[in-house]
Amino acid sequence: MTSHYSNASQIRYARLAGFMYLLVDAAYLTFALINARFRAPGDFTQTAHRVAESELLYRFGLSTGLVASLCIVFLAVGLYVAVKPIDRQLALLALVFRLLEATFVGGQAVLALVVSRLYVGADSLSAFDETQLSLFLTLHATADQVAFNSLGVFFGLGSTLFFYLLFKSTYIPRPLAGWGLLGSVLVPISCFGSLVWPQHAKTLQLGWAPIGLAEVVVGVWLVFKGVNLQVSTPTRSLMK
Repeated sequence: MTSHYSNASQIRYARLAGFMYLLVDAAYLTFALINARFRAPGDFTQTAHRVAESELLYRFGLSTGLVASLCIVFLAVGLYVAVKPIDRQLALLALVFRLLEATFVGGQAVLALVVSRLYVGADSLSAFDETQLSLFLTLHATADQVAFNSLGVFFGLGSTLFFYLLFKSTYIPRPLAGWGLLGSVLVPISCFGSLVWPQHAKTLQLGWAPIGLAEVVVGVWLVFKGVNLQVSTPTRSLMK
């Protein structure tokens, strides 16, 4: 009965993880696209005017970053419960990396919300000259990129471990898990490269494409197919 309960729990948490894969991607993509839509590179005044014209939409977009952060926590817990019978220590390490990622995503959203107060404040445009405001905007964009690449490193490490355990377990088709594993490995390489060579950041961001597509496919698979537990796994001593 204990084994049956454990299997049922794994299946439920795996489906939760699948749903969270889709929700995290949707929430963070909304956050990134709306943030980029309103930002005029190097032009604080233009950015402030854009935000003032559609402040509600801007704040909604930034708030989805907090939603993404929360969903990453649920995603990480779901994956941890699903794969911990394979290797509890590696699953726990993956969980920690993904939680660190969630912290960076939340911090990125909070910073953007704090800066938004300056864009809509009545004195924002008169307290400093145009050069100072443009420099501030550039510094904020730089901080945002550093935070993004930093969270990408933790994301990649955690995702690599989770997909490795999925590949090892054969809970999902191995070609699918292998695709996710390869895509996960590319992310920290791309993000670390962007931190070292920021002039090539746009090109290096293409390293996100494989895992982005893999997460959508794996998410759909887990939601509708769940995990196949009719495979050999390590002894239950790992769960004690």
